[in-house]
Order: sequence, then structure tokens, then C-alpha cells
Amino acid sequence: MLDKTVNTLTEAVSEIPDGATILVGGFGGSGAPIALLEALLEQGAKDLVVVSNNAGSGTEGLNALIGAGRVRKLICSYPKSADKSQPLAAAFEQMYRAGKVELECIPQGTMVERMRAAGAGLGPFFSPTGYGTLLAEGKETRVIDGIGYVLEQPIRADYALVKADRGDRWGNLTYRLAGRNFAPVMCTAARHAIAQVREIVPLGSIPPEQVMTPAIFVQKVVCHAS
Repeated sequence: MLDKTVNTLTEAVSEIPDGATILVGGFGGSGAPIALLEALLEQGAKDLVVVSNNAGSGTEGLNALIGAGRVRKLICSYPKSADKSQPLAAAFEQMYRAGKVELECIPQGTMVERMRAAGAGLGPFFSPTGYGTLLAEGKETRVIDGIGYVLEQPIRADYALVKADRGDRWGNLTYRLAGRNFAPVMCTAARHAIAQVREIVPLGSIPPEQVMTPAIFVQKVVCHAS
């Protein structure tokens, strides 16, 4: 029988190699796969390229991974955390100023559309966002019908780490409220999507019309009640 569930977080991230490009779900702390990121920190993979909405929050998860020097490049919409009370809250800023991590800053909508294009098997596309700004430097631009556009490339990744509310053994996922954020599109844009779920439910208990990420886009599911 098809069963994509694994028993431990360690097993879920065991195959992620050095140099992998990883899409990380979450909007701030909402829907962030903290447990998977902590397992990746323990696993030891380094020289990673991470695509995420932000550079993490608090002292765990993505912030800890960056602070440990394991991320070579961050592609995100906003890299700075407002929480200065925690020693790792500004991990990215500290590493960036030290020249230890690269940054590609892109508008949030553009980031999502670049991943969506990858998941849909599309090529580059023109977006008006960022035209005439520093964000367009080094990119092809055109004026079409009087509107300036920037040519944006799809974002394809080796892995996606997401947090879902429920999943079944096939890999169908559903999310809770804002916890969905970028996870569905990230699963489509990665070769190998790994989902941390609150509960693994029997096959068929998620109504088809409520499936938010179809199983075809998910390769591993691990239960971590949090």
C-alpha cells in the first residue's frame, strides 16, 4: 500500500544534502515547520539556499539554521526580524553584515508567482512589480503598452518543508487558517515536499473538496503534534 508517512522528524529530513535549495513555509511563526527545521539543524546539511517569506522569528527554526552558518543564500520578502529581545532574532542581519550569507530580496507577490510558475511547468514571466527600482537591476525589462515590466525566473527547489494541520498516508494535506500561507504552492515547486502535520488521519477522512495540497505533490509526511 502507498504510505508516505515516516516515524520521525530525523528520518523525514535525512536525505537533504549539502547545497540543497529548500522552500520553507510560514508567515512569521504562522505555519512555520519549526520541528522540521530543528531536525535539519541536527542533521547537519550546510551550504543551503533557502526560500522563505522572512528570515524566521524567535530563536529557533530558520533563525537557528541561519545563526549556525548553515544557510549560504536567503531568498525572501523581508529578512529582518522586529524581535530584538532574543539573541538569535537578528541572526540573518548579523550574518549578512559579516558577509556570511547572501540575500536576494523580492516582493512577496513576485516570490509566490515565481514558485507558482515553477509548479505549473512554466518559464519566465513579465511582472510590473519592481520596474525602475534596484530590484530590477541585472534583469531584462520591457515596456509593453506603456507599462514597464521585469522578466522574472521561476523558482524551482529540491525540497519544500511545510507545516500542515492534517494529512493522510497518501500525502493529502489540509491547513488551519493562516497556517496555509505559501505551503501549497511550495509543494508544487519542489521535487520533494516534506510535511510536518499535527495529525495523521485515515485515508478518505479528508473530503476531496477540502484537500488543500493533493498527495501527488507530497513525498513524506511526519506527525508532530504542536
